[in-house]
Amino acid sequence: MATIIKQGKSETELQEADNKVKIIVSDVIKDIETNGDAAVRKYSETFDNWSPESFRLSKEQIDEIIQTVPQQVIDDITFAQKQIRFFAQQQRDSIRDIEVETIPGVILGHKNIPVNSAGCYIPGGRYPMVASAHMSILTAKVAGVKRVIGCTPPIKGKIPNATIAAMHLAGADEIYLLGGMQAMVAMAVGTETIEPVDIIVGPGNAYVAEAKRQLYGKVGIDLFAGPTEILVIADETADAEMVACDLLGQAEHGPTSPGALITTSEKLAHETLVEIERQLQVLPTADIASVAWRDNGSIILVADEQEAVVEADKLAYEHVEVLTRNPDYFLENMTNYGALFLGPETNVAYGDKVIGTNHTLPTNKAARYTGGLWVGKFLKNCTYQRCTPEASVTIGEYGMRLCEIEGFMGHKEQAALRVRRYGDVAEPVGH
Repeated sequence: MATIIKQGKSETELQEADNKVKIIVSDVIKDIETNGDAAVRKYSETFDNWSPESFRLSKEQIDEIIQTVPQQVIDDITFAQKQIRFFAQQQRDSIRDIEVETIPGVILGHKNIPVNSAGCYIPGGRYPMVASAHMSILTAKVAGVKRVIGCTPPIKGKIPNATIAAMHLAGADEIYLLGGMQAMVAMAVGTETIEPVDIIVGPGNAYVAEAKRQLYGKVGIDLFAGPTEILVIADETADAEMVACDLLGQAEHGPTSPGALITTSEKLAHETLVEIERQLQVLPTADIASVAWRDNGSIILVADEQEAVVEADKLAYEHVEVLTRNPDYFLENMTNYGALFLGPETNVAYGDKVIGTNHTLPTNKAARYTGGLWVGKFLKNCTYQRCTPEASVTIGEYGMRLCEIEGFMGHKEQAALRVRRYGDVAEPVGH
């Protein structure tokens, strides 16, 4: 039986904080739906101290911004986007349209149709999330979305030049310097100057996540996302320095970010606790990471790999690093996770920034029912059917009886009409 060595906040405590956010976001949505651009500007002034003549950047402004970005930064962004584009294209190529004849004369098929427009949020705040431009805008473009717009906030009143460059290089059709929940709502419901989109995607803080939750239905979303999560699964072959480093690397995202260690080694569990405290003494972002670990960190001691899988699947965390003798055991047996990082040679930072897989992943146990953002999120799987007259009679006869079982007599008549019409296919229609 698993043993809890350290535990974070309870679900009740976390829920109380969520309820406050829900009320604020609901009011903002109603305001922007009613007052459009004026409401957007009000919230931008309040939260970001930002009120430009136009939130949308012109081509000339974008060109000027890109000229200020060092060539090394451009080269690094280009390298990362090359990796992400390649993997996204492989995923797109794996998704096929089909058409099959199920019985003689009955043709069924499906087409994978891109949504017409997508709104991508690239967070700012404490960290300019340059990589989120690749993950959302670029992925939507690979999927074939015609109109992809992106929003990102100013950072302390300044334009995040590298983020704008990444958005442009990823293929954004429109770029808005606009942040927070007001950006999500504006993209979803539209304003006088922002045409609404069909789907909104991208990570963000608790307010951005809640905006997506409340807007779902008006528009599509990628997934419900909460604070970033990391789980490290480790055995006695792992070392505490690496485990602590990787846990704190995600904890710096924010004070509510959960981090967990599941281990078969009690020695490693206690060494990790000591090592985390040591690294917090020198980590530049320790002010955030220390709170995240204190409030949301957990360590679970298990008997073996099988029990580790059980506990890991219960957590259903976003990022799962496997630092064990046989990482492939978890690839073969785990079912609930956003992304796996197999072996000490890789880590969450690679996935977050450059290696090619998408970093927008399910949190809050959503990994039980969905994967992360990928080209498929921007595609609609739409079916179609056709029949020959002879096949219509065959299907219609079954359909009549099946409709009558359920009491749908209007449905039955749709089938019956075809049976009468095409029962003698040699006879011209109308005779």
